Amino acid sequence: MSIWEVILAFVVVVLMLVALLANVLVLMCFLYSADIRKQVPGLFILNLTFCNLLMTVSSMPLTLAGIIYKRQPGGDQICHVVGFLETFLTTNSMLSMAALSIDRWIAVVFPLSYHSKMRYRDAALILSYTWLHSVSFPIVAASLSWVGFHHLYASCTLYNKRPEDRTQFVIFTGVFHTLSFLLSLIVLCFTYLKVLKVARFHCKRIDVITMQTLVLLVDIHPSVRERCLEEQKRRRQRATKKISTFIGTFILCFAPYVITRLVELSSVIPISSHWGIISKCLAYSKVVSDPFVYSLLRNQYKKTWKDIINKILKRSSINSSALTSESHNRNILQLNE
Repeated sequence: MSIWEVILAFVVVVLMLVALLANVLVLMCFLYSADIRKQVPGLFILNLTFCNLLMTVSSMPLTLAGIIYKRQPGGDQICHVVGFLETFLTTNSMLSMAALSIDRWIAVVFPLSYHSKMRYRDAALILSYTWLHSVSFPIVAASLSWVGFHHLYASCTLYNKRPEDRTQFVIFTGVFHTLSFLLSLIVLCFTYLKVLKVARFHCKRIDVITMQTLVLLVDIHPSVRERCLEEQKRRRQRATKKISTFIGTFILCFAPYVITRLVELSSVIPISSHWGIISKCLAYSKVVSDPFVYSLLRNQYKKTWKDIINKILKRSSINSSALTSESHNRNILQLNE
C-alpha cells in the first residue's frame, strides 16, 4: 500500500468509529427521552440515524477492505447486496434531510397551523414516500445488473460493466442523481431560505424593540447596553449559521461525489483513483456530521445525553461503593474470626 492508501484507509476507519459512536448516541437519546419521541421531527431523525448506522456497518467496511486489498471484497452476492443498500441508504438519507427541512419550514412559516399540517400520520406518509423513492432506483439497477465493485471508488456501488448498456446507464445515473441529490438540494435551499427570511424578520422586530428600550433607559449602565447590542448581533448571526451549516454540509459532502460520478460517465476527463476514494470519503463524512448537525448539538439532545452519561456514571459509582463496602465488611469478619 502507498502512503496515500494508508492515509485513506485511516480516514475511513476514523469515519467508521465516529459515525458508529455518534449515531448510536442519537439512537440512545431517542429511546431514553419521551419528549424526543413525541416530536414529529424525531421520526425523520430516527430514519436518518437508521440509514447512517446501516451505511456505517455495511458499505464503509467493504470500502476499507477495497482500499487495502485493491479488489472486490467477498463474493459477488455480498457486493450486490451492499451496492443495493448503498444506493438505497444514500437516497433515503438525502430525502430525510429534505423532509426535516420541510418540517422546519412549516414550523417557522406556519407556526399556528403546524400541529394540523405536520402530524405523525403526515410524517409517516412522507417517510413512506422516501422509502418507495429510495428503493425504486436500486431495484432497477439490480435487475439490470448495474451494481458491482467499482475500482475507482473502491466500493460496491452503481457500476455498469457492459459497453452495450452505456447509453441506458448514463440516462439512469443522470435521472438518479437529479431525483436524489438535486431534488433534495432544491428542497433544502427553498425551505431553509424561507426560514431564514422569517428569522431575519423577527430579529428586526426584536432589534427595534431593543433599541427603543435602550433609548428609554437613559440611566442604563454602558456594559449592559453593550451586552444587549452584542446579543442582538449574535441573534442575527445564529439563524444564518445554522442554515448555512445545513445546506453547506449537504453540498460539501455529496456534491464532489455526485459530480465525479457524472464526469466519469463523460469519459472526457480522466479521474484519479485517489480522488474517487476521497470523494467517496466525503460522502461518508455526511454520516458522521448528521448526528451533530441535526441532533447532538441541539439543547434537548445535549441535556438527554448528559443525563444518560450522568446516570451511567452514578450507577457505576453506586456499584463501586457497594463493592467497597462489601469488601470492607468481609475484611472485618475475617479479623473477628
